[in-house]
Amino acid sequence: MHVPILAVNMKKFTILFLLISTLSFSQKINGIKFDGKTINIETLLQKYIQIPSVSENEKEAGDFFKAVCKENGLYITNFGSENGNYNFAASIFPLSTKKPNIIFLNHLDVVPEKNTSEFKAYSGKIIDNEIYGRGAIDNKGNAIMHLYGVLKFLETLNLENAKYNVTILSVSCEETQCDGGAAYVVDNYLDVLNPATVIGEGLGEISMLMGKTFKNLIFGISVVHKRTFWLDLELEIKTSGHGSVTPLEYANKEMVSALNNLLKKKNRIIFNDLNVSFMKGIGKHEKGLVKAVLKHPKYFRAALTPRIKKQPEIFALFSNTVTLTNIYTDNKSFNKIPSKIGAYLDCRLLPATNEYEFLVEIKKRLKNDNIKVKVVEIAPSSEPSPTDNLFYTHLEKAIMEKYENAEVIPILLPNINDLGIFRSKGIPCYASVPIKLSREQAESVHNKNEHISIPLLYDGADVYTKFLANMEDAVSETE
Repeated sequence: MHVPILAVNMKKFTILFLLISTLSFSQKINGIKFDGKTINIETLLQKYIQIPSVSENEKEAGDFFKAVCKENGLYITNFGSENGNYNFAASIFPLSTKKPNIIFLNHLDVVPEKNTSEFKAYSGKIIDNEIYGRGAIDNKGNAIMHLYGVLKFLETLNLENAKYNVTILSVSCEETQCDGGAAYVVDNYLDVLNPATVIGEGLGEISMLMGKTFKNLIFGISVVHKRTFWLDLELEIKTSGHGSVTPLEYANKEMVSALNNLLKKKNRIIFNDLNVSFMKGIGKHEKGLVKAVLKHPKYFRAALTPRIKKQPEIFALFSNTVTLTNIYTDNKSFNKIPSKIGAYLDCRLLPATNEYEFLVEIKKRLKNDNIKVKVVEIAPSSEPSPTDNLFYTHLEKAIMEKYENAEVIPILLPNINDLGIFRSKGIPCYASVPIKLSREQAESVHNKNEHISIPLLYDGADVYTKFLANMEDAVSETE
């Protein structure tokens, strides 16, 4: 952390020395410094939300958040400073110290606003203790939790004896997975960052995922996520162009028929160590026959499969999913038959799935060899991060210290995020935003009226502070 440069004369030297000594190389804070004042974290999040930062237009928001980190004494390292390539690290020590680095990863960008939102997407409005606006949860709210958690940790840290660096890493275009964000940082600056672990966005308390309330809170820490496998389908059939005479075969008809073949049946359920562990974790909080079934999910596969398929959030943890996200032509007329049609498929693959075998299966189910299938995007493969190291153990411990009688289970995350890029390099990565969102709040992400409760910001920050303190204590105990 920076010690401000002060111009002093010899008469003031003793006073200055005593002042610095009493600080013990740490900074006592009641909030976060902003423009020379101390403000609370909800006010800072309001200001952050009010700066639009749709993917690849992050510079203004990045400048803002970087300035806040710098004003609060963190060392800044830039990894790109333009829209679509705006990334920076804010660390308690200079990265040049090469200390093992605990990295809190967040992203600057947000998805475009919904036209149906009740409030303006970038209002940051507070109503009934809830902050509204793009990024309130994903991912500006989480970034503010990171910052406040790190600064609170610094209140008690003796920097002279600290074994780890701690870094807030903010990156561009996580939502679009462009080349200038986390991928750029990893490809060019991984050695500079020297990550020991990376903590990023993920699930928190998971009862809302199940649509029910359990006796005890259950938090998930994701140790791996499904991979994106984006496909572009294209079919061209030359026919007569006037819609008054229907050809026996034409592009729109054949594509729709093929897509129906593909989508009418859901993919099979696949049990692996993580989703079985998830089921067993949930089963501890059930009773009777349900508890017995969830305790041994593989034995009761036939009974569980229909129920799993009826819950999309759960089904995504047990299967490779295929979602039709777009059908397109160049036609805007009612009476013209286009010769070419295309479709986008958003496929999400379980970690052990071979993408080439999966592609063969997709083509087979389409039942139309004339459809050209192009792979647009595929995320790198990675193994699940371990759960028997200090990082997972002490993140788990921090959650249980914060929430009485809470249980923590390792899980698979159905959606992607930038952690996969680090994990593919063998770095242990853990996804968790350790707060208890309501289902309404969770469903507002990427939707209209995104919002978060103000107390949750402090809850999440508190867990991050406890995690860092636990890590330093663990190192001290082993010395």
